[in-house]
Amino acid sequence: MREKTLKLLGLMRRANAISIGETNTAAAVQSGKTRLLLLAADASDNARKRASSFAAGRSFPIVELPFTKEEVSAHVGVGGCSMAAVTDMGFADALMRLLAAQWPEAYGVAAEETAARYERMKRRRRGANDSSKRIGKRRTDV
Repeated sequence: MREKTLKLLGLMRRANAISIGETNTAAAVQSGKTRLLLLAADASDNARKRASSFAAGRSFPIVELPFTKEEVSAHVGVGGCSMAAVTDMGFADALMRLLAAQWPEAYGVAAEETAARYERMKRRRRGANDSSKRIGKRRTDV
């Protein structure tokens, strides 16, 4: 299961659904695309402070991964990766579900919050598509 979680990070990289590194993470946060902020287990204190300042006043959670920088870097293909921003809500939900399945006491609450946000997003998207449809009889005699 641990390997599956790391492979999901690599899949997110290939799908361009994750911004890796402090500079790219800052850009994703400022553009409003961040859905989940990830920190490696051995991230420095400065990286943790920057992550908390990125998240100040924003509505995404910061999640500390149980993986080291080397493990994350090996699967995403970027050296020294201590911080990343997930920009796709579906991938954020899938990652949190995998983490909560392995470590429920550490990630259970964050996974529930992410799942609720993902459901709200899906409901909003469905509602937007339904509102554009015609309602009522169609006039054919004109």
